[in-house]
Amino acid sequence: MKVLYRLVLAATLCAAGAPVLAAPPRPRLTILTEYAPPTSMLADGNTSGKGAVIGSGTDKVRAIMARSGVAYTIALQPWLRAYTAALTRPDTCVFSTTRTPEREARFKWIGPTDRADWVLLGRADRHYALKTLEDARKLRIGTYNGDARDSFLRERGFIVDTAQDDLINSKKLALGRIDLWAASLRHGSTVLAQQGGMIKIVPVLRLKQVGVYLACNVSVPDTLVARMNAALAAMQRDGTIRKIDRSYEAWRAPTGK
Repeated sequence: MKVLYRLVLAATLCAAGAPVLAAPPRPRLTILTEYAPPTSMLADGNTSGKGAVIGSGTDKVRAIMARSGVAYTIALQPWLRAYTAALTRPDTCVFSTTRTPEREARFKWIGPTDRADWVLLGRADRHYALKTLEDARKLRIGTYNGDARDSFLRERGFIVDTAQDDLINSKKLALGRIDLWAASLRHGSTVLAQQGGMIKIVPVLRLKQVGVYLACNVSVPDTLVARMNAALAAMQRDGTIRKIDRSYEAWRAPTGK
């Protein structure tokens, strides 16, 4: 009996002295996006990159994170910087990202969170006889550095003039430095409200409709990606996505003084 007691006591002491394996830390995601009202913007209406990020796309991402139980931060950055960070930094994601064959293996994808129309915008005071994209072959098209539309047009041999800020293209259009502007229009987009001086900007040709996603660095665990996609699917089913979109239907860009 004493021998049995000693064996049990020794086993208990060994167990007590054994190191306790801590659970692996849960990832905290850094989520980046660009200034693109009303999808992503600052609550105070400025573009400085500081302050709370709001918007229809932002609200969807926040809801996905809440339902998935994921810790996160959201920040506003220029598109190319945000995209490059998600591509190169662990536990970093970017939205709203067009999912293309070239980008497929570079990220892990949650979505689509929204749809967007790729369009060529032009001056209302100029006649464009464009029936297909090929008809714009000899025209200079303004694009946005690092954007999928820039890559799309470059790969097809079109003449592109790239800007560091997409909204600069409205001014370039007004000054005659470009003939067209390759833009992305989503519900409530303010792009058409960006006037280049005294000119009016109008859609000239719709290229195609694309889905936009939350794109995460490949280091993000597959189980977490699956959980976020499941949360988004549930939001589609229970009407949360529709409710968020409706909440921005009356949104209007602030007018300058």
